[in-house]
Amino acid sequence: MSHISAVLTDQKTGGAVAPKLGNPAVIGLAGFGLTTMMLQFHNIGWAGIGPVIWLGLVFGGMAQVIAGLQEQKTGNNFGYVAFTSFGCFWISLAAMLIGNKFDLFPSSTTDIGWFLVGWTLFTAILWVGSLKISKAMAACFTTLLAGFILLDLAHFGYPQMTVVAGWDLLVCAGLAWYMMASIVLGDLFGRTVLPVGKPVL
Repeated sequence: MSHISAVLTDQKTGGAVAPKLGNPAVIGLAGFGLTTMMLQFHNIGWAGIGPVIWLGLVFGGMAQVIAGLQEQKTGNNFGYVAFTSFGCFWISLAAMLIGNKFDLFPSSTTDIGWFLVGWTLFTAILWVGSLKISKAMAACFTTLLAGFILLDLAHFGYPQMTVVAGWDLLVCAGLAWYMMASIVLGDLFGRTVLPVGKPVL
């Protein structure tokens, strides 16, 4: 305990200081970006569905939910709702795909379409909020919203839109990783390395 107390004591004033905490957004953005990317590799036709399911359950799902709950402790409502919700999105999507495989509460193409419509409407709300954060966040949510709309169309009679959505959402995934890298590198170098831009609104 004496060692811990020494670490948490300001050497100049002798007063206690709080330990530095990591930014949970780095994990949320990392999990969102990688899982979104893997799904698009599948949608474009480069990979099977297996990696999407496992990433959806663990990195895109569980890790994002944990990141969201940590955002709640910082008072960041946008990060709280975005990471926790999209973590649940990935878990529920993976569960639906597993359910279809084993004929457990199976979902038709239009069933999944309506599931995606709901998430499209939810994303539209967060898109408005993203305009108050940064240009990078606004671009990420703009491509995410567009991707959901394209996937909605793909599930309601326009399957060719799946590949178009795949390319759009690869950009979305890249933007998520860009913001992750901006936070990580900015912390390491002590200055802005990758600018994210001022809020649009």
